[in-house]
Parts: sequence; C-alpha cells; structure tokens
Amino acid sequence: MPIPVLICDDSALARKQMARTLPKGWEVDITFAKNGAEGIEAIKAGKGEIVFLDLNMPVMDGYEVLEIIQREDLPALVIVVSGDIQIKAHERVKALGALDFIQKPVSADSISNILQEYGILTVALDEGVADSPMIKVDLRDACQEIANVAMGRAADLLAKLLDVFVLLPIPNVNVLEVSELTMTLKATEEHSKVSALCQGFIGAGIAGEALLLFHDSSFKDMAKLMGLANPEDINTEMEVMIDTGNVLIGAFLNGISEQLHMKFSQSHPVVLGRHCTVNDLIHDNSEKWSRTLAMEINYRIEDHDIQCDLLLLFTEDSLPTLNFKLGYLLD
Repeated sequence: MPIPVLICDDSALARKQMARTLPKGWEVDITFAKNGAEGIEAIKAGKGEIVFLDLNMPVMDGYEVLEIIQREDLPALVIVVSGDIQIKAHERVKALGALDFIQKPVSADSISNILQEYGILTVALDEGVADSPMIKVDLRDACQEIANVAMGRAADLLAKLLDVFVLLPIPNVNVLEVSELTMTLKATEEHSKVSALCQGFIGAGIAGEALLLFHDSSFKDMAKLMGLANPEDINTEMEVMIDTGNVLIGAFLNGISEQLHMKFSQSHPVVLGRHCTVNDLIHDNSEKWSRTLAMEINYRIEDHDIQCDLLLLFTEDSLPTLNFKLGYLLD
C-alpha cells in the first residue's frame, strides 16, 4: 500500500525538486501543499504520514505547522527541508518534534540516506530518482527559490559571526520597470531614513548590482553586536554598513553562483547615500536602473532593532542567460 507523502513548500520549483529526489520505486502517494495551512489540512485528511516541510511560507510557516502537529499530536513524521541553515533553526525545529533537517537544494542521496536512517525506507530500491511530476515552473519561481537558498547562506554566516538568530522572509522576486522598482523600494520603508551601499557584480552573461539598504535606526544595535566602540560615530557607521554589506552581499552572491554553476566578480562597494529617505536615494540614482529582475530580501535580527534590505538587481540583458542556466530546473 502506498505511503502518503506530503511535500509542503510555497515554491513550485522546490516542490518539483523534492518530488524528483524521492527514491525511484518507493511506493508513495504524493500530495502537494503551497503553505502550512494547506499542509495541516492534508495531514488531518491522512495525506501526510511522511511530511517534507519548508520553513519560510506564507499564510502559515513551517514553525507554526510543527507547533500544531506537536500540540494536536497529529500522525506525521516531519523532515524539514529548508534554505535556512542556521544552527538555531535546526535546534528549534528539532525541539518542535521534527525528525531531522535537510538543507536546500536537496539531493537524492541525502533523501535516501535519511529515509533509511530512520527506518522509513528499509530496503534498497532501484537506482535513480522518481519521474518528474507535472508541476509548471517559470523563471520567476526558479529565481525565487535560488534566492531563498542564497538568503539562507547569507543569514547563516551573519548568525555565526554575531551569535544571533536572523529572521528570514519569503524572497520577493519580480521583473520590474524602473518606476515599479521605485514603488518597491518606497514600500520598504517610506518615512524612515536609510543609508545605502551598492556593489556591482558580473559573470558570463549575467551582470547587475547588489543594493544594501541599512535602516538608520539599526546602526547602534549592530555596532554593539560587532563589539565596536562609539556606535554613533560617523566612522563606526561606515564600518558597520560596509562589514554588513560584505557579509550579506558576498554570501548571497556565492549562494547564487553555486546554484548557477558560475563565478561572479565583484566591484568595490560604493556608498550611494547616507541618512536619506528612500525617495531621495532613488531620485539620485534613477539613471542606474532601467528594466531589471529584482530579488528583494528583508533581513531582521531577533530581539534587536536591526533591519536591512538586500536587493539584487540583474540587468535586462541577463535574463536570457538566467533562462538558459535555469533551463534544467524549468523542464
């Protein structure tokens, strides 16, 4: 009798990848859920004896799903599959009853090993992975998932350096005209002051700029976490912004390059503006951006007044190469 397996992830690409990595020949009945609320409904309907669960999802995230499963004693063995690889994320999901944790992107070997380790899969099956399910994946969804993985790598590095837990959002990915980019940035924080750092990057057929918006209210707390004296000094502020940019931008670009199997060269960081509104920042630099594919991530640090926004702005000329590089995922 097939085992009911639930794959719960807001990304169509992640759901497709997860289903493709299940062992070939394993008799399962797969159900997909796009968020935690749908996942709980499926589990209660008996469709999730084994659950592969993402953490960052709309409506209800993975932590909330685990809490409900634990509180209501629902019959589900949960394996978390996430791009958030922070040690504290591992600890929290295990404390909430998750069987284990697998980092994205998943591999057939890691899935097979963990299933055998916990006695879910007790015999060797045919080599290979299951046939690809009929899930439509477009460029935006593929880019959102690779941004999700890269976001987790950057957060993990920042968390280790500062001994904190970084709260992660769902990455926002869209192809935008400059006017739409303006609206997106204004929505980030319309009234507060920000300081901004920009760093160009280029690879084979792909180029763009990484933009870090550091909220001015965050400087003092971040300087203390970094162990810097005189947190309100202008030089300290510059050091905080550049160091944060080096960590987040560098790790994020490394995460993207690994998934695209290519290398990026980075230019020196440039300060675009200090203690200004987002509207002023955009107005002063509007000639730099035209039509672009934008990846937007808002990083926050738990229990601290620290918030910064990372945007990766790919040039319009980069879209064909991105399509090509991600083609194997879009099949």
